[in-house]
Amino acid sequence: MRKNGNMSIAPIVKWVGGKRQLIHEIEKYIPQKYSTYYEPFFGGGAVLLHLLPTKAVVNDINEELINMYQVIKDNVEALIEDLGRHENSADYFYKIRALDRDNKLYKSLTSVQRASRIIYLNKTCYNGLFRVNRDGKFNTPFGRYKNPNIVNAITLKAISTYFNKNNITFRCGDFEAALNDVEKESFVYLDPPYDPVSDSASFTAYNRGGFDREEQKRLKFLCDKLNNKGIKFLLSNSATDFIKELYKDYKIKIVKAKRAVNSKGDKRGEVNEVLIRNYE
Repeated sequence: MRKNGNMSIAPIVKWVGGKRQLIHEIEKYIPQKYSTYYEPFFGGGAVLLHLLPTKAVVNDINEELINMYQVIKDNVEALIEDLGRHENSADYFYKIRALDRDNKLYKSLTSVQRASRIIYLNKTCYNGLFRVNRDGKFNTPFGRYKNPNIVNAITLKAISTYFNKNNITFRCGDFEAALNDVEKESFVYLDPPYDPVSDSASFTAYNRGGFDREEQKRLKFLCDKLNNKGIKFLLSNSATDFIKELYKDYKIKIVKAKRAVNSKGDKRGEVNEVLIRNYE
Protein backbone atom coordinates (compact mmCIF):
# COMPACT_ATOMS: atom_id res chain seq x y z
CA MET A 1 0.00 0.00 0.00
CA ARG A 2 1.13 3.54 -0.80
CA LYS A 3 -0.40 6.74 0.44
CA ASN A 4 -1.09 9.32 -2.21
CA GLY A 5 1.88 11.66 -2.46
CA ASN A 6 0.83 12.96 -5.87
CA MET A 7 -1.52 15.91 -5.39
CA SER A 8 -2.57 15.65 -9.05
CA ILE A 9 -4.33 12.35 -8.36
CA ALA A 10 -7.85 12.99 -7.09
CA PRO A 11 -11.40 11.85 -7.91
CA ILE A 12 -12.44 13.07 -11.36
CA VAL A 13 -16.19 12.97 -10.68
CA LYS A 14 -18.27 14.08 -7.72
CA TRP A 15 -20.23 11.12 -6.35
CA VAL A 16 -23.05 10.78 -3.85
CA GLY A 17 -21.53 9.59 -0.58
CA GLY A 18 -17.99 10.22 -1.83
CA LYS A 19 -15.31 9.55 0.77
CA ARG A 20 -12.92 12.44 0.15
CA GLN A 21 -13.82 14.23 3.40
CA LEU A 22 -13.58 11.03 5.48
CA ILE A 23 -10.40 9.70 3.91
CA HIS A 24 -8.13 10.42 6.87
CA GLU A 25 -10.57 8.69 9.25
CA ILE A 26 -10.81 5.68 6.94
CA GLU A 27 -7.03 5.62 6.56
CA LYS A 28 -6.62 4.88 10.27
CA TYR A 29 -8.22 1.47 9.79
CA ILE A 30 -6.53 0.36 6.56
CA PRO A 31 -4.34 -2.73 7.18
CA GLN A 32 -0.63 -2.08 6.76
CA LYS A 33 -0.16 -5.12 4.53
CA TYR A 34 -2.40 -6.83 1.98
CA SER A 35 -1.92 -8.46 -1.42
CA THR A 36 -4.84 -7.13 -3.46
CA TYR A 37 -7.19 -4.24 -2.73
CA TYR A 38 -10.84 -4.92 -3.62
CA GLU A 39 -13.58 -2.28 -3.85
CA PRO A 40 -16.94 -3.62 -5.07
CA PHE A 41 -18.77 -0.24 -4.88
CA PHE A 42 -16.20 1.99 -6.56
CA GLY A 43 -18.14 5.18 -7.24
CA GLY A 44 -15.90 8.25 -7.30
CA GLY A 45 -12.87 6.22 -6.24
CA ALA A 46 -11.63 8.52 -3.47
CA VAL A 47 -10.21 5.74 -1.29
CA LEU A 48 -8.32 3.93 -4.06
CA LEU A 49 -6.95 7.22 -5.40
CA HIS A 50 -5.67 8.06 -1.92
CA LEU A 51 -4.15 4.68 -1.09
CA LEU A 52 -2.77 3.99 -4.59
CA PRO A 53 -2.36 0.23 -4.15
CA THR A 54 -0.15 -1.52 -6.69
CA LYS A 55 -2.74 -4.27 -7.25
CA ALA A 56 -6.49 -3.68 -7.11
CA VAL A 57 -9.81 -5.00 -8.37
CA VAL A 58 -12.52 -2.34 -8.51
CA ASN A 59 -16.15 -2.80 -9.48
CA ASP A 60 -19.31 -0.78 -9.90
CA ILE A 61 -22.72 -1.73 -11.23
CA ASN A 62 -22.87 1.54 -13.16
CA GLU A 63 -21.69 0.80 -16.71
CA GLU A 64 -21.07 4.43 -17.63
CA LEU A 65 -18.82 4.92 -14.63
CA ILE A 66 -16.69 1.85 -15.33
CA ASN A 67 -16.47 2.79 -19.00
CA MET A 68 -15.17 6.20 -17.93
CA TYR A 69 -12.38 4.69 -15.84
CA GLN A 70 -11.43 2.27 -18.61
CA VAL A 71 -11.21 5.16 -21.09
CA ILE A 72 -9.08 7.18 -18.66
CA LYS A 73 -6.72 4.21 -18.55
CA ASP A 74 -6.70 3.33 -22.26
CA ASN A 75 -7.37 6.55 -24.18
CA VAL A 76 -6.90 9.61 -21.98
CA GLU A 77 -5.64 11.95 -24.71
CA ALA A 78 -8.71 11.35 -26.87
CA LEU A 79 -10.91 11.89 -23.81
CA ILE A 80 -9.26 15.23 -23.02
CA GLU A 81 -9.71 16.32 -26.64
CA ASP A 82 -13.41 15.38 -26.62
CA LEU A 83 -14.03 17.14 -23.28
CA GLY A 84 -12.70 20.33 -24.86
CA ARG A 85 -15.62 20.36 -27.30
CA HIS A 86 -18.32 20.75 -24.65
CA GLU A 87 -20.18 24.00 -23.95
CA ASN A 88 -21.33 25.36 -20.60
CA SER A 89 -24.89 26.32 -21.54
CA ALA A 90 -28.32 25.02 -20.57
CA ASP A 91 -29.41 24.25 -24.15
CA TYR A 92 -26.24 22.29 -24.85
CA PHE A 93 -26.42 20.51 -21.46
CA TYR A 94 -29.95 19.21 -22.09
CA LYS A 95 -29.00 18.14 -25.61
CA ILE A 96 -26.11 16.03 -24.24
CA ARG A 97 -28.19 14.75 -21.33
CA ALA A 98 -30.91 13.59 -23.75
CA LEU A 99 -28.53 11.38 -25.77
CA ASP A 100 -29.37 8.31 -23.71
CA ARG A 101 -33.10 8.72 -24.47
CA ASP A 102 -32.46 7.42 -28.00
CA ASN A 103 -30.98 3.93 -27.65
CA LYS A 104 -29.91 3.67 -31.29
CA LEU A 105 -28.18 7.04 -31.19
CA TYR A 106 -26.59 6.31 -27.81
CA LYS A 107 -25.21 2.98 -28.97
CA SER A 108 -23.52 4.79 -31.86
CA LEU A 109 -21.38 6.80 -29.42
CA THR A 110 -17.80 5.64 -28.93
CA SER A 111 -16.54 4.69 -25.48
CA VAL A 112 -14.58 7.97 -25.43
CA GLN A 113 -17.71 10.00 -26.24
CA ARG A 114 -19.68 8.22 -23.52
CA ALA A 115 -16.93 8.86 -20.95
CA SER A 116 -16.70 12.49 -22.02
CA ARG A 117 -20.47 12.87 -21.68
CA ILE A 118 -20.52 11.51 -18.13
CA ILE A 119 -17.67 13.77 -16.98
CA TYR A 120 -19.26 16.80 -18.67
CA LEU A 121 -22.68 16.16 -17.11
CA ASN A 122 -21.10 15.57 -13.69
CA LYS A 123 -19.17 18.84 -13.85
CA THR A 124 -22.08 20.97 -15.06
CA CYS A 125 -25.20 19.41 -13.50
CA TYR A 126 -26.84 20.68 -10.32
CA ASN A 127 -24.67 19.95 -7.26
CA GLY A 128 -22.61 17.45 -9.26
CA LEU A 129 -25.33 14.92 -8.46
CA PHE A 130 -25.19 11.76 -10.55
CA ARG A 131 -28.76 10.51 -10.62
CA VAL A 132 -30.79 8.35 -12.98
CA ASN A 133 -34.52 7.70 -13.26
CA ARG A 134 -36.27 4.30 -13.17
CA ASP A 135 -35.26 3.71 -16.79
CA GLY A 136 -31.60 4.34 -16.01
CA LYS A 137 -31.55 7.75 -17.76
CA PHE A 138 -29.50 10.61 -16.33
CA ASN A 139 -32.01 13.17 -15.00
CA THR A 140 -30.17 15.80 -12.90
CA PRO A 141 -30.85 19.39 -14.10
CA PHE A 142 -28.33 21.97 -15.32
CA GLY A 143 -26.23 23.53 -12.56
CA ARG A 144 -25.60 27.02 -13.98
CA TYR A 145 -21.97 27.24 -12.84
CA LYS A 146 -19.97 30.13 -14.28
CA ASN A 147 -16.71 28.31 -14.89
CA PRO A 148 -16.86 24.54 -14.25
CA ASN A 149 -13.60 22.61 -14.61
CA ILE A 150 -14.75 20.35 -17.45
CA VAL A 151 -11.31 19.57 -18.89
CA ASN A 152 -9.17 18.63 -15.90
CA ALA A 153 -6.27 17.38 -18.01
CA ILE A 154 -3.64 17.25 -15.26
CA THR A 155 -5.76 15.03 -13.02
CA LEU A 156 -6.94 12.83 -15.89
CA LYS A 157 -3.36 12.21 -17.03
CA ALA A 158 -2.18 11.52 -13.47
CA ILE A 159 -4.93 8.96 -12.89
CA SER A 160 -4.23 7.35 -16.28
CA THR A 161 -0.53 7.02 -15.44
CA TYR A 162 -1.36 5.40 -12.09
CA PHE A 163 -3.78 2.94 -13.71
CA ASN A 164 -1.22 1.94 -16.34
CA LYS A 165 1.80 1.63 -14.05
CA ASN A 166 -0.05 -0.67 -11.66
CA ASN A 167 -2.20 -3.80 -11.82
CA ILE A 168 -5.70 -2.30 -11.70
CA THR A 169 -8.62 -4.43 -12.91
CA PHE A 170 -12.04 -2.90 -13.64
CA ARG A 171 -15.24 -4.90 -13.34
CA CYS A 172 -18.87 -3.97 -13.91
CA GLY A 173 -21.54 -6.01 -12.17
CA ASP A 174 -22.99 -7.18 -8.89
CA PHE A 175 -20.92 -6.53 -5.77
CA GLU A 176 -20.95 -10.19 -4.75
CA ALA A 177 -19.70 -11.40 -8.12
CA ALA A 178 -16.88 -8.85 -7.95
CA LEU A 179 -15.44 -10.77 -4.99
CA ASN A 180 -15.64 -14.28 -6.44
CA ASP A 181 -11.86 -14.66 -6.65
CA VAL A 182 -10.87 -12.79 -3.48
CA GLU A 183 -8.02 -14.49 -1.61
CA LYS A 184 -7.14 -14.57 2.08
CA GLU A 185 -4.35 -11.99 1.94
CA SER A 186 -6.58 -9.45 0.20
CA PHE A 187 -8.30 -6.44 1.76
CA VAL A 188 -11.87 -5.43 0.89
CA TYR A 189 -13.28 -1.92 1.30
CA LEU A 190 -17.07 -1.75 0.97
CA ASP A 191 -18.88 1.53 0.42
CA PRO A 192 -22.45 0.58 -0.56
CA PRO A 193 -25.38 2.96 -1.04
CA TYR A 194 -26.23 3.96 2.52
CA ASP A 195 -29.17 2.82 4.58
CA PRO A 196 -31.35 5.99 4.66
CA VAL A 197 -31.48 7.86 7.96
CA SER A 198 -34.99 9.03 7.00
CA ASP A 199 -37.40 8.71 4.09
CA SER A 200 -36.36 12.10 2.73
CA ALA A 201 -32.66 11.29 3.00
CA SER A 202 -32.87 8.17 0.85
CA PHE A 203 -30.64 8.33 -2.20
CA THR A 204 -29.82 5.20 -4.11
CA ALA A 205 -30.57 6.51 -7.60
CA TYR A 206 -27.01 6.45 -8.92
CA ASN A 207 -28.14 3.29 -10.66
CA ARG A 208 -31.62 2.05 -11.50
CA GLY A 209 -32.99 -0.49 -9.05
CA GLY A 210 -31.72 1.20 -5.92
CA PHE A 211 -30.32 -0.60 -2.88
CA ASP A 212 -32.90 -1.57 -0.27
CA ARG A 213 -32.59 -3.33 3.09
CA GLU A 214 -32.73 -6.77 1.48
CA GLU A 215 -29.58 -5.76 -0.41
CA GLN A 216 -28.06 -4.50 2.84
CA LYS A 217 -28.72 -7.93 4.37
CA ARG A 218 -27.20 -9.67 1.35
CA LEU A 219 -24.12 -7.51 1.76
CA LYS A 220 -23.89 -8.43 5.44
CA PHE A 221 -24.01 -12.13 4.56
CA LEU A 222 -21.16 -11.49 2.13
CA CYS A 223 -19.18 -9.86 4.94
CA ASP A 224 -19.80 -12.96 7.05
CA LYS A 225 -18.38 -15.09 4.23
CA LEU A 226 -15.29 -12.88 4.04
CA ASN A 227 -14.87 -13.09 7.79
CA ASN A 228 -15.16 -16.89 7.76
CA LYS A 229 -12.41 -17.01 5.13
CA GLY A 230 -10.15 -14.81 7.25
CA ILE A 231 -10.33 -11.91 4.78
CA LYS A 232 -10.18 -8.41 6.28
CA PHE A 233 -12.97 -6.00 5.34
CA LEU A 234 -13.82 -2.40 6.18
CA LEU A 235 -17.35 -1.15 5.49
CA SER A 236 -18.86 2.34 5.48
CA ASN A 237 -22.55 3.04 6.07
CA SER A 238 -24.95 5.35 7.86
CA ALA A 239 -25.26 4.92 11.62
CA THR A 240 -28.87 3.75 11.62
CA ASP A 241 -30.18 1.36 14.24
CA PHE A 242 -30.75 -1.17 11.46
CA ILE A 243 -27.10 -1.14 10.37
CA LYS A 244 -25.72 -1.15 13.91
CA GLU A 245 -27.90 -4.13 14.80
CA LEU A 246 -27.04 -5.93 11.55
CA TYR A 247 -23.29 -5.68 12.19
CA LYS A 248 -23.36 -5.95 15.99
CA ASP A 249 -20.88 -8.84 15.95
CA TYR A 250 -18.19 -6.68 14.33
CA LYS A 251 -16.18 -3.65 15.44
CA ILE A 252 -18.18 -0.46 14.85
CA LYS A 253 -16.67 3.04 14.91
CA ILE A 254 -18.94 6.11 14.75
CA VAL A 255 -17.56 8.94 12.61
CA LYS A 256 -18.92 12.39 11.70
CA ALA A 257 -19.50 13.37 8.08
CA LYS A 258 -21.11 16.30 6.29
CA ARG A 259 -23.72 15.25 3.76
CA ALA A 260 -25.70 17.46 1.40
CA VAL A 261 -28.08 14.88 -0.10
CA ASN A 262 -31.47 15.48 1.47
CA SER A 263 -34.64 16.93 -0.02
CA LYS A 264 -35.01 19.15 3.07
CA GLY A 265 -32.34 21.80 3.45
CA ASP A 266 -32.53 21.87 7.24
CA LYS A 267 -31.72 18.14 7.32
CA ARG A 268 -28.41 18.56 5.55
CA GLY A 269 -25.17 18.86 7.49
CA GLU A 270 -23.16 16.75 9.92
CA VAL A 271 -24.39 13.20 10.35
CA ASN A 272 -23.18 10.04 12.07
CA GLU A 273 -21.73 7.32 9.90
CA VAL A 274 -20.13 4.01 10.79
CA LEU A 275 -16.92 2.26 9.88
CA ILE A 276 -17.29 -1.47 10.45
CA ARG A 277 -14.42 -3.96 10.41
CA ASN A 278 -13.54 -7.55 11.35
CA TYR A 279 -9.97 -7.01 12.57
CA GLU A 280 -8.02 -5.10 15.22
